[in-house]
Amino acid sequence: MLKKIDVKQLRIGMYIHELDSSWLDTPFWQKSFRLEDKATLSTVWKTGIRHAWIDTGKGLDVLIAADAAPISSATEATPIVPAPPASPIIPPRQEAVSLREELGRAAKIVNKSRDAVFSMFNEARLGRAVDVKDALPLVEEITASVIRNQDALIGLARLKSKDDYTYMHSVAVCALMVALARQLRLDEQQTRDAGLAGLLHDIGKMAISSSILGKRGKLTESEYKSVKGHPEAGHKILLEGHGVCQAALDVCLHHHEKMDGSGYPHGLAGEQISLYARMGAVCDVYDAITSDRPYKQGWCPADSLRKMAEWSKDQHFDERVFQAFVKSIGIYPIGTLVRLESGRLGVVVEQQVGKSLLLPKVRVFFSSKAQTYIVPELLDLASAGVQDRIVAREDIAKWGLKDINRFWLGEAAAPMQ
Repeated sequence: MLKKIDVKQLRIGMYIHELDSSWLDTPFWQKSFRLEDKATLSTVWKTGIRHAWIDTGKGLDVLIAADAAPISSATEATPIVPAPPASPIIPPRQEAVSLREELGRAAKIVNKSRDAVFSMFNEARLGRAVDVKDALPLVEEITASVIRNQDALIGLARLKSKDDYTYMHSVAVCALMVALARQLRLDEQQTRDAGLAGLLHDIGKMAISSSILGKRGKLTESEYKSVKGHPEAGHKILLEGHGVCQAALDVCLHHHEKMDGSGYPHGLAGEQISLYARMGAVCDVYDAITSDRPYKQGWCPADSLRKMAEWSKDQHFDERVFQAFVKSIGIYPIGTLVRLESGRLGVVVEQQVGKSLLLPKVRVFFSSKAQTYIVPELLDLASAGVQDRIVAREDIAKWGLKDINRFWLGEAAAPMQ
């Protein structure tokens, strides 16, 4: 039975079904959990959250009046009422907002999601069963942010450190899967499943030695064999979990399959590979090659798409899915360094929804002619009053530029470094 009580009535042994606050505003990665110790109880009290839903079927009930200590008027018990219906995974009315408006919230989502995935994956490493209900709040927040402005969270998630790659990669692929699902016009349930599949697709890496995952040099043959075993290891982990959808199981097992049959672990080809797995293959590779890894620097987003286009022609990816992916993130994805006709260099800061993929918003900050930084200026290339155009992608190292992310992220870049 679910009861809504004042948080001052909580005690060790109770099972918190949900705190009366959004998941993003709580200090816990799990939405539901048992109160096991005084430290956790103290943390709840310090949040400022006034009420909590407890499940008396899974933990202790409130103390009866005869046994309870006196409760001050400030912490007087609230009436016991039925629990509210669960909210949909995708909020029905998410309004599109500007990149600037979404960056702060997206940064908060990314940071908490990273900690949540770290905790969830490490519980899997310890042999504890995965419970999908713990992952759904992450998917809900990531999905809502992507709907409001996908450039913010997708751009931030790409700026992962080498040390937290495995966990942040899962957050990034979740966001990319949601954006791709929307481009493919999948329904809400399918979009939810795609996001969850992206979040859990690499959980099998918890079965691999951390020394192998973090190795900076070339893997030995036996080490590479161990890494290639992560889809099947992850599938086994998810099969032993609770509430895992078929899409998540399939993407976990088959995100390394290729359309020509040269992938692994089963060498599936063409229509043998599900739509979700084809989506997972594209999103997984894109984030992997654009991210800094222990053994290599990430590629420029636009150069990565160019390379993936070549692989797509070689039947690595489903061409229809890949083209939809390009449309979802743009020909010049967020963070791409470009040169304009004027000779100015700038970084792509935002795509133009409903407009040409060739005309994103760009913040120029460097003169290639004068070889010097200039006062940053935001250009809307789709605006009738702007005559400048992108003529080429540019290599950051070639120009000796440092920390160009600050030109599109501003203060939001700090937590990601």
